[in-house]
Amino acid sequence: MKAITDNLLLIQAEQLCEQRSVRMTPLRMEVLRLISQQNGAISAYDLLNLLRQSEPHAKPPTIYRALDFLREQRFIHRVESTNSFMLCHHLTEPLHTSVFFICDRCGLVTEQKTKNTKNIMKRMASTAGFFVFHTVMEVHGLCLSCHSAV
Repeated sequence: MKAITDNLLLIQAEQLCEQRSVRMTPLRMEVLRLISQQNGAISAYDLLNLLRQSEPHAKPPTIYRALDFLREQRFIHRVESTNSFMLCHHLTEPLHTSVFFICDRCGLVTEQKTKNTKNIMKRMASTAGFFVFHTVMEVHGLCLSCHSAV
């Protein structure tokens, strides 16, 4: 089921690029495909190692340029605390607010979209005389599998 959903997201990303008149190069699509195959987040260097299986001469700037493009198009998220990247499952809602739940044992990262959190943050920011441009919310703990193993 995950493979089907992720394939649909890749097709959707290509369609969004056409609508936005931006170029989804084969390399960018390959990086997005590699990210989509992950069960959670992956580091840039781990992505580079995977990419080198099909692009043996790929260098760090190659992967970072692709990641920058994919982030600008809001196809992926950067998980700040682990400096890793994961597929966005809400491509048609580019300005959504998400909370990332990060398992400190196995590294699984799960994205949950939320509306109420964004409103709460806006109210808090307004009280503080602050204007929010970007919010990253990350929660660390244990996933169900790791918690059950304790």
